[in-house]
Amino acid sequence: MSPLEAPISDETHRTARERLVERFRHGPGAIHDERVLAAMLATPRHEFVPENLRRDANRDSPLPIGHRQTISQPSLVAYMTEQLRPGPTDRVLEIGTGSGYQAAVLAPLVAEVYTIEIVEPLGRQARETLARLGYTNVHTRIGDGHAGWPEAAPFDAVIVTCAPDAIPQPLIDQLKEGGRMIIPVGPQNDLQDLYLLEKRGGEIVRQAILPVRFVPMTSGKD
Repeated sequence: MSPLEAPISDETHRTARERLVERFRHGPGAIHDERVLAAMLATPRHEFVPENLRRDANRDSPLPIGHRQTISQPSLVAYMTEQLRPGPTDRVLEIGTGSGYQAAVLAPLVAEVYTIEIVEPLGRQARETLARLGYTNVHTRIGDGHAGWPEAAPFDAVIVTCAPDAIPQPLIDQLKEGGRMIIPVGPQNDLQDLYLLEKRGGEIVRQAILPVRFVPMTSGKD
């Protein structure tokens, strides 16, 4: 292996994350929750991307992870996580397409993370990576995110990192009273609206907070 192909050390990756996370403190959409910033710093994003993309792992951009899916850009992960106001006793449902990265960020912030990874080959890989890295409070299921995880409900928070056409009713039903959900909603291959929802008195109060672009939320069989 030539010097140009030599793997990047964990310490080098951490230094790059430190520079990246420091930028999250400033400008529009700045992150103020120190616990969220600490979780972003501690989470080794390079472990959740293909080996050939690890040199780009600490850039603030989405990256392809195979099967037409992407891993979300770190600043958006931090923003969405902060919007949930995660607490140390919370149980959170996370739905993604297969990287496992968002679940890893949540793990040190809450008591339990239930993550549904939609694309089967990616979900198997995410499960192995999360186990290898010691995220013992993350429980992984591979399947259709529209159905949620009824056996583990209710949840203090729900976070979705892929876009359905409309908010699935089971996810609303599985949210606790007073709970918060953040989810992108909109058509495929176009800008979507990122919604923040709160359940109050059994009713859902929703607010569109940001235009975003996520991969579509499918059954995993498309």
